[in-house]
Amino acid sequence: MSTASLITIDGQPVEVTPGDSVLHAARKLGIDIPTLCFLEKCGPLNSCQVCLVKINGKLVPSCGTKVAPGMVVESETEEVHEARRTALELLFSDHVGDCLSPCQRLCPLLLNIPVTLRHLEAGRLAEAIASVRGALPLPAVLGRLCHHPCEQGCRRGHWDDPAAIRDMERFVADYDLSQPAPHVPGRKPATGKRVAIVGAGPTGLAAAYYLARQGHAVTVLDRNAQAGGTLRTGTEEKTLPRAALDGEIAQLARLGVEFNLSVELGRSLALGDLLHGVDSVLLTVGEVSKADGEKLGITMAATGIKADPNTCATSVPGVFAAGSAVRVHKQLVKAMSEGKAAAECVHRHLSGQPPRRPEKPFSSIMGRLDAGELRAFLRTASPGASVTPCDACRGHTKKEAADESARCLHCDCRSSGNCVLQHYAQVYGADAGRFRAERRQFDQQLNPGGVIFEPGKCILCGICVKLTELAQEELGLTFVGRGFDVRISAPFNRAIEDGLQKVAEECVKHCPTGALVFSDKPACAPSGSPH
Repeated sequence: MSTASLITIDGQPVEVTPGDSVLHAARKLGIDIPTLCFLEKCGPLNSCQVCLVKINGKLVPSCGTKVAPGMVVESETEEVHEARRTALELLFSDHVGDCLSPCQRLCPLLLNIPVTLRHLEAGRLAEAIASVRGALPLPAVLGRLCHHPCEQGCRRGHWDDPAAIRDMERFVADYDLSQPAPHVPGRKPATGKRVAIVGAGPTGLAAAYYLARQGHAVTVLDRNAQAGGTLRTGTEEKTLPRAALDGEIAQLARLGVEFNLSVELGRSLALGDLLHGVDSVLLTVGEVSKADGEKLGITMAATGIKADPNTCATSVPGVFAAGSAVRVHKQLVKAMSEGKAAAECVHRHLSGQPPRRPEKPFSSIMGRLDAGELRAFLRTASPGASVTPCDACRGHTKKEAADESARCLHCDCRSSGNCVLQHYAQVYGADAGRFRAERRQFDQQLNPGGVIFEPGKCILCGICVKLTELAQEELGLTFVGRGFDVRISAPFNRAIEDGLQKVAEECVKHCPTGALVFSDKPACAPSGSPH
């Protein structure tokens, strides 16, 4: 009869049973030890080496190490973290694939562009609207005025023309605003904290959007009688229809943002008085002269208000500054991204955390594709040329938007956001390029039943091989080759899908890197030649 005993992990005692793994014991304590090659029903496979812990001076894999009475385990030391980080970086040394598409990486507001375009292509307008409004403040404005750096990164542009991403944002936002009840993105429960944002221009409105969604009570003050700042005073009606601008400002009001207009800080309202009624102040007042800044009692720099570049904090406690009040930003989306960064700093301050700008999401970067690799992506994209709307003033119709969106190569990873490798790379601050040499050729194997296998993302964890074995698949999957040439395959040179007749869904679900995924559309035949 087995007898329970105690071991210690990171100073915490935990009761264990003979035969338990260290990983199992850690999970009982709620300690998150990363695993890529472990699935309970498959048992320890000991291939990825990211679940390392330290026992008796040695680093060992926690998934395959059995407990012993009195065992002392270290799982959260810097030495252990460094070993895990190195294991992750070694996996990326031969990783062929992007976590985030180039267009999304180049978007200062990180809109998930490929997902949005997939929704549009399929006619799922509600999902496209939720995607756009969940990421962008004032999308109807950005859809007209953004300098669209995303399109410069679009790989379709290396074949013919880039996807018209900005126009698709405009289509989604305009369609939403035309509805009786435009979509309002969700917001967290009320925090009880109040924020005053001084300045209703692009930076201030963007900050209001993000802070309101965090559950804070937000009031935007502006010296003008209408919100919008340079969006209202510096653009012509034909470039930015006032109905679109007013519609987006109304969306902020629906989100809970209050507006207190015709109020000028330093004249009708002192900064000290404003601070008495709120928990934090964010200054987004546009360009500030040295004299005006000194009247407010704020330290000035050569370019504007002196604010810490990492925290947006000014010399006055509880007061933050961003946008052209600190440094002039000529590009609209950059000004809004500064509002987003400042909102994160203010939110962390209100939450009792040290303020800092948001972290960039982790992404492995594949780099430029050659013509053959482009053709591989084009198999799942429309071969058609860029779709010009019949009425340029009114923008794309639903059909035109769907046809244009179908041109997207979807060169993002379909598992991005759900990928275990990506998640732990972010947690441990892995450098995907640390050990990388010249990458191998991108390969995407499309199967008639909808399974996609990308060998360059496979880390040979063995989970899919074990699952097919447990399910007694007729063919199943196996390891083929030796040394650096080992790969996952179905026997007898059959397609991967042939070995997944019973457990395809389970294998896709538990693949830790997105090497196995399901397609969401049939392949197309590319035409023409790359630039």
